[in-house]
Amino acid sequence: MDGKYADPIDPALPPTGFALDLKRAALVVVDPQIDFLSPQGVSWPVFGASIVEHDTVGNIGRLFVAAKEAGITVAVSPHYYYPCDHHWKFGGPLEKLMHKIGMFDRKGPLTLEDFEGSGADFLQEFKHFIYDGKTIIASPHKVFGPETNDLALSLRKQGVSQIILAGMAANLCIESHLRELIEQGFEVVVVRDATAGPKLPEGDGYLAAIVNFRFIANALWTTSELISIVNELTLKNRA
Repeated sequence: MDGKYADPIDPALPPTGFALDLKRAALVVVDPQIDFLSPQGVSWPVFGASIVEHDTVGNIGRLFVAAKEAGITVAVSPHYYYPCDHHWKFGGPLEKLMHKIGMFDRKGPLTLEDFEGSGADFLQEFKHFIYDGKTIIASPHKVFGPETNDLALSLRKQGVSQIILAGMAANLCIESHLRELIEQGFEVVVVRDATAGPKLPEGDGYLAAIVNFRFIANALWTTSELISIVNELTLKNRA
């Protein structure tokens, strides 16, 4: 990766020695939803430039294909807001914005009324992976991290201890999932070009995330690097 997002030529931090084990690994895709990843989504003006720059949608799709072909666990951690959530008494700046623009809105937790094609719905090109009867669809996280959903439990029940992390958004839900899953004892690889960040006067969220990923993640790989490793391990396991 070139330019301001490139890794340092002479890094100070030591390598972790992380080795991917397909028998213990899962692909976790955070918020693969229209409101983030489609030009029709309400947040596209904030995230669209970064999504296009990194080919985030295409790379997430490639990860879904690789994970399904390798037979590893796949999970989705979605973000939903119900009418009652709009009565929260306080929130951070981004929470305020999301509620204001109706991001991830659903009619209620027990209904799919008006869900199909809404901003809360999954991107159409990902649905055949997500709705294959094998993918874990976790309960919704409500702010940024998975502390409020059942993702970790669902992964533990599948014997997962390593996570390939992708989705949206880099400095928000991805970084929050990374931090919490590390605290929960998982090894976490972040796929750097299968995410994207906001670009606002406040700063470049993708750049902020990449810096922290280098400090926190067990590995930071591109989609191509990850797929190459998965394919190599798959062939080795079949030999």
